[in-house]
Amino acid sequence: MTRLHVPVHTRWSDLDAYQHVNNVAMFGLLEDARITAFWRHTAEEVGEPWPTAILDTGPHATSHTLVAGQQIEYLRPLAFTRTPVRVELWIGAIGGASLQVCYEVHDGDPAGFPRTGPASGAQPYVRAATSIVVVDAATARPRRITPEERAAWAQFVEEPVTFRR
Repeated sequence: MTRLHVPVHTRWSDLDAYQHVNNVAMFGLLEDARITAFWRHTAEEVGEPWPTAILDTGPHATSHTLVAGQQIEYLRPLAFTRTPVRVELWIGAIGGASLQVCYEVHDGDPAGFPRTGPASGAQPYVRAATSIVVVDAATARPRRITPEERAAWAQFVEEPVTFRR
């Protein structure tokens, strides 16, 4: 099974009084990974394009992605690090107009890591899932996931994240 491996930097502002990434700030790190993984960027912004980054963004985009729900499980504290953390990202399910994005947050690799590959198998800091609805920008109504989108995302579908509780 193949996952996306998205590097995300922690920021000083992410830390709480206990000197680890605050529970709310963790959602921001997951959002950064999700935007990198799904939103189309220019080559100057990201270099080699991400295979799943096929959604146009911005005020003139014809579609928007809206968060319908999120669940997160904190497994161990994540302290500030200058090395990016690695967000392993995959799709737990693709529906008609929605998808479930699943995540695990792991230590980064200072030598770098490939953009796609198998799960690391290491103990994650966090497991999470986000339900995303693709919406037509003009009508603000859910729209069907296109065959192009489905094809780009299909290779990253695996079992959804399993939460302990």
